[in-house]
Amino acid sequence: MENQNPSLSPIKTNERIASLDLMRGFVLCGILIMNITGFGLAHAYSDPTVAGGYEGWNLYTWIATNMFFEGTMRGLFSLLFGVGMFILLDRMDKRQAGIKGADIYFRRLTWLLLFGVLHAYLLIWAGEILFNYALMGFLVYSFRNLASKTLVIIAFVLFSIGSLWNYLEYKGKVDFLDKVEQAKVLTAEGKELNREIKDAKEEWEKIEDDRSPESIAFFNEGMRKGYFGVVAFNAPEVFEWKTYGPYRYDLWDILSMMLLGIALFKWNILTGDKPIRFYLIMVLIGYAVGMTVNYFETFHIINNNFSYISFYETNTTYDLGRVAMSFGHIGMIMIFSKLPILRWLKYAISCVGKMALTNYLMHSFICMFIFTGVGFGMFGHLQRFELFYVVFSIWILQLILSPIWLNYYHYGPVEWLWRRLSYLQKPSFRKIKPNA
Repeated sequence: MENQNPSLSPIKTNERIASLDLMRGFVLCGILIMNITGFGLAHAYSDPTVAGGYEGWNLYTWIATNMFFEGTMRGLFSLLFGVGMFILLDRMDKRQAGIKGADIYFRRLTWLLLFGVLHAYLLIWAGEILFNYALMGFLVYSFRNLASKTLVIIAFVLFSIGSLWNYLEYKGKVDFLDKVEQAKVLTAEGKELNREIKDAKEEWEKIEDDRSPESIAFFNEGMRKGYFGVVAFNAPEVFEWKTYGPYRYDLWDILSMMLLGIALFKWNILTGDKPIRFYLIMVLIGYAVGMTVNYFETFHIINNNFSYISFYETNTTYDLGRVAMSFGHIGMIMIFSKLPILRWLKYAISCVGKMALTNYLMHSFICMFIFTGVGFGMFGHLQRFELFYVVFSIWILQLILSPIWLNYYHYGPVEWLWRRLSYLQKPSFRKIKPNA
């Protein structure tokens, strides 16, 4: 039976928090800056030497994204998701929804989980995040009523565990490369390899093979197949990330930012209620720490000629840089939100944010047609900097379409469907225009 309790209906347009919509719009645009490499190039997300070029404008593009956007857009996306889930639960608690509120919350996440699976497999995007957010969202429920300081402490502990794991992984890779060198020496001397060194030698050969021009060309061709061919080709990578990813990364990367987001929201930092001076301090401290860390990470990799071990070495300070930069971004967005400038641009970006789920899925849909054999088959054909022509085009498209759509409808189409499935009632969709 459908739930017709009006107190448990979806949030109305006039109840939305403007600063969050603006931030969501910025982050939705920013996430495409990072995802576009995965949409258009094989295995080149972190290492530009694999594909797409790493000299001239390609190198500058990699430096810019690594310095300013790596980890921060995903982090802010996670932060905003945690805030959204908290707002939903807080509304339910204030309306004394009880178990019905919990039903709506978990049903909402269950559908998001399914959306994520369909997105990853059918829209051919192994890097999709909805599945991971749903999993971590199930855990958020138990943390929602904790004090802000407690949430920050838990987030810090999770960050620390992730950083420790990264450090131990780096030390493991140092040991691994030492065994690889031993294998080269022993092989040159014609000596027999023990099992451990032999395994390291075989693993290194596989790593080198995956980076070889032949393997990249094979991957490119796989992504240029017809729809069902590319779905099948993409499926193993999706399965690997959706099984290994949550265990290895999500608790320390995603859940930590969700909890941090709830704490910042409870402190009224994300609502734009603090004075501009407060946000300016966030910008100065966040960027001072974040850009310093990211600068040394980025140029350590470059100075070591993009060596295999340099990436793992810089991962040890990864969270420090990305979290600090995220705070700087928050401060900048809040200042922009409060200043009486470029109102037309704020409105357009906010509309993109109000339709974040629809626009996020649209990224994958458009890129599927541009890069795979479903459409133009451009996968592997564009250089790294040329991918940004696609990014800018999609931004312009969504900045134009989102305000037009929301002029006639309360929600984006996927947002409306998600609410319909979550609340088991039909929210109003089309806006009723008064007669002239």
